[in-house]
Amino acid sequence: MTTITPTAPRTALRSPAMSLSFGGILRSEWIKLRSLRSTVWSYLSVVVIMLGLSLMLSFTIANDGFSAPDAPGASAADQVGLFVQSSTFGVFLAQLVVAVLGVLVITGEYSTGMARSTFTAVPTRLPALAAKAAVLFVVTYVVSLVAGIGAYVVSAAVFAGQDVSASLTDPDVFMPLLGASLYLALLGVFALGVGTMVRSSAGGIGVVLALILVVPTVLQLVPADWAQDIHPYLLSTAGTNMFAPTEVTGTETLAAWQDLLVVLGWVAAAVAGAATLLVKRDA
Repeated sequence: MTTITPTAPRTALRSPAMSLSFGGILRSEWIKLRSLRSTVWSYLSVVVIMLGLSLMLSFTIANDGFSAPDAPGASAADQVGLFVQSSTFGVFLAQLVVAVLGVLVITGEYSTGMARSTFTAVPTRLPALAAKAAVLFVVTYVVSLVAGIGAYVVSAAVFAGQDVSASLTDPDVFMPLLGASLYLALLGVFALGVGTMVRSSAGGIGVVLALILVVPTVLQLVPADWAQDIHPYLLSTAGTNMFAPTEVTGTETLAAWQDLLVVLGWVAAAVAGAATLLVKRDA
């Protein structure tokens, strides 16, 4: 005779992905981002760089003896150009800080093993990457915009002694500030994509900084037409041309919307590569 051992009824286990909404993933990524000391120091560095370089350039221009508004050559467009140049001058250095931060946001999780916990809670992985990119983009954009407005205030205080002024509400002033903030935010997402693909802090930072600094410099030194034709389509060139006038960058520029499309293309390529490798590789 065989006896049938009763078995306890099976209970359906809810996977973390079923119980964790995208809003919950966003909150989780926001907590992780603001909990990192590197985040606080990086964003503080962006603000200090933007304000400090704006102050330095404004004093330099003021000490050179800029003409009064009624003097020849001191047109309203000239004054607006000075404000844009001084208010966004810090972006050229701040972009390096944002690039490093974007890489560390993801590679830090791999180095500490937190990535395993993240992908256990979000088995499909792509929502975690999307939430991380969204949080990084928004926070970087807001901090950069606040820093840009602060840089404008610093410039206005210095230029006031030279009777040079330009309203913050002037589209020719405010739009470049928005463009600079947008570039820094998109650069952070690009660096996040590179860091996700490389999964190494040193390697990811090296790749991103090479694309921002080394490649443009090398191409400028190459005495060939093809190098000059490629230069406007580099990430950093198109990004800085979104807000900086040609006399500042020293390069031929595309239209503003074309520069934005170039930057978006770089970001899309990095995010697509990150998403592809993220779902194929083990954590």
